[in-house]
This record gives sequence, structure tokens and C-alpha cells, in this order.
Amino acid sequence: MPLLPAALTSSMLYFQMVIMAGTVMLAYYFEYTDTFTVNVQGFFCHDSAYRKPYPGPEDSSAVPPVLLYSLAAGVPVLVIIVGETAVFCLQLATRDFENQEKTILTGDCCYINPLVRRTVRFLGIYTFGLFATDIFVNAGQVVTGNLAPHFLALCKPNYTALGCQQYTQFISGEEACTGNPDLIMRARKTFPSKEAALSVYAAMYLTNHITAFAEVT
Repeated sequence: MPLLPAALTSSMLYFQMVIMAGTVMLAYYFEYTDTFTVNVQGFFCHDSAYRKPYPGPEDSSAVPPVLLYSLAAGVPVLVIIVGETAVFCLQLATRDFENQEKTILTGDCCYINPLVRRTVRFLGIYTFGLFATDIFVNAGQVVTGNLAPHFLALCKPNYTALGCQQYTQFISGEEACTGNPDLIMRARKTFPSKEAALSVYAAMYLTNHITAFAEVT
């Protein structure tokens, strides 16, 4: 009977690792491959809604994506590690620690300190949520194919060849564009905003986690 909790814990850990690996792989396929085809949304000739000038590469923006993603991934991790360490030390100093759960059985002879266990668990939950958010955002962008306001500046359609005699003529199909295919593809994936979604997720998780710290202490 004592082996049952260990076997159950090991099975749950294996199941969680499989789910995490599948989530990471799905996020990779959405982000770096063309496995999922983006919906090609059409436009009207000389559509003023998409004629804004191209603002330039994202890396040259006021808040580069690398900086935003680093903050969304790094700040919550730091807060979790520092917060869990502080709570653990406070509980160790102010409570009867001998009567508390100090270890968790993960095998026949392996034990994990509760500080490490809680930290790894919360980091795992946050990481899973971060990748899940990325997947849902990518899926939304692929399904909607929403055009960026500067789409026509990147698409560079040949209006003469397309026969655009009237502004009400509707153009569809990838062959209508003559610009850089990679930039055009990015201009077709603007909604929902990945930067906004990841920022909101990180902020909400931090808010809930800090609130939990206050309740524990």
C-alpha cells in the first residue's frame, strides 16, 4: 500500500509532462512552420483601411517583441521564485514546521523539499498557460487572417493587372500580392494581438499569485 501514492504521483507527473511536451510542440508548429494555412482575406481596390504606411520591422518599434516576451516570461518566474522562497522562510520561522508537510513521495526513496515542489509546480503552471495562450492566439490569427492597416504597402498589388477600375472591386487570392511573402504573411496575422494576450496573461497570473502570497502570510 505505501507504494500506491508513489505510483500515482509518478503517473500524474508523466501525464503532465506529456501534456506540456504536446503544448510546446503545437506552439512550435504554429509559430515556426507553415503547417497551418492562414486564411487569405480579400480586400477592395485601393482600400483606404489598409493603405497606412509600413511602420518598419517590429524589432525597431518602441517596444521590441524580444523585450516584451522576455518580460512576460522572466518577471513572473522571478516573482514566483522570490515569493515562494520568502513564504517558505516565513513559515519555517513562525510555525511548527515539524507538523507540516515537508516532503512529497515521488518514488521508492526520493523526496522533494516543499519549497522546490511548490516552485516547480507554479512555474510549470505558468509555463503551460503561456504556451496555451500562444496557441490560442496563433489559432485565432490563422482562422481570421485579419489584415494589418499597412497591408497594401507590403502586398504591393498590381492594380493594372488586377483590372482595378473601380474602388468597389473585390480582390482575393494570394496571387494578388507581389511583395515579400514573409512580410505579407505577418500582415495577415494581426488579430488577436499576441503581445496584448501574453501581457494580459502574465499580469493576471502575477496578480493572482501575489494575492495568494498575501493570504498565506
